[in-house]
Amino acid sequence: MRRRDLITLLGGAVAWPLAARAQSERMRRIGVLMGYAESDREGQANIAAFQGGLQKLGWTEGRNIRIDARWAAADADLMQRFAKELVALQPDLILAQNTPTTAVMLQQTRTIPIVFANVSDPVGSGFVTSRARPGGNVTGFIDMEGSIAGKWLELLKEVAPRIARVAFLFNPVTAPFAEYYLPPFKAAAASLAVEAIAAPVRDTFELESVVAAHAGEPNSGLIVMPEAFMNVHRAEVTSLAAHYRLPAVYPRRFFAELGGLLSYGNDQSDNFRRAATYVDRILHGAKPNELPIQTPVEFELVINLKTARALDLDVPPSLLARAAEVIE
Repeated sequence: MRRRDLITLLGGAVAWPLAARAQSERMRRIGVLMGYAESDREGQANIAAFQGGLQKLGWTEGRNIRIDARWAAADADLMQRFAKELVALQPDLILAQNTPTTAVMLQQTRTIPIVFANVSDPVGSGFVTSRARPGGNVTGFIDMEGSIAGKWLELLKEVAPRIARVAFLFNPVTAPFAEYYLPPFKAAAASLAVEAIAAPVRDTFELESVVAAHAGEPNSGLIVMPEAFMNVHRAEVTSLAAHYRLPAVYPRRFFAELGGLLSYGNDQSDNFRRAATYVDRILHGAKPNELPIQTPVEFELVINLKTARALDLDVPPSLLARAAEVIE
């Protein structure tokens, strides 16, 4: 072999892995549709957790991924518009925050892979055919199991034993999966001799009127469903419960931090961190229908003692001992 041919061959051998590495390092595009407003602290914490999870897996924004986020603030019209925008960008993958955002994304595309971070009932919502074999172009992470509704009622009865009537608050537009939680709630109510009331509200005006009417009956309490409307309007919900002196149980820590009596549920940001693992696998060639739906792994009980005192409630020591955090 001539020396010039040898040099050319060796040069090609060096260039090939460099070209392969350059191809593997090409910029990948990820669309994100959030149900929160961009200014929402919780929404930003979710995105930060997702980015942190990606970085641990070797994906850095500006180097090998670009994230295009849209913030709909629980506005159905904005969600539709942003879903169309994200599909038009032709991303490699889309991350959807919750049930409403996943629903609108699936209306726009059945080909672009979608990973959802916090969906309550993906099978009942029609997103997937089964948890083990999702089918189609979507997979992801369950928010909370329906059976947790019974646990919320048990906790409410434990912290406020005189409770006899409990309203379960939700917006039917943003929580079309309400039936996922209502049967376990009603079953627990029957066993605890508590009147169970499904309390749908469609806006903040209706929210106040329903809470006020419920407060007119003695020994009443509230449970808040984990859904987009209640999350976005958490300040109004906790303020109304305080104003009408209603003991209430919430599904998220941020309700308790705002003055809610007690919260019990999964860590939303942890689901976003875990969602990064599925995004990584899809970007490396896996198909969404090959990735089973995952259930939450971290739950936390948070008790606001200041609120308990304001409601003249004595929190049992056994309940305090189980809390991940007690807010004084």
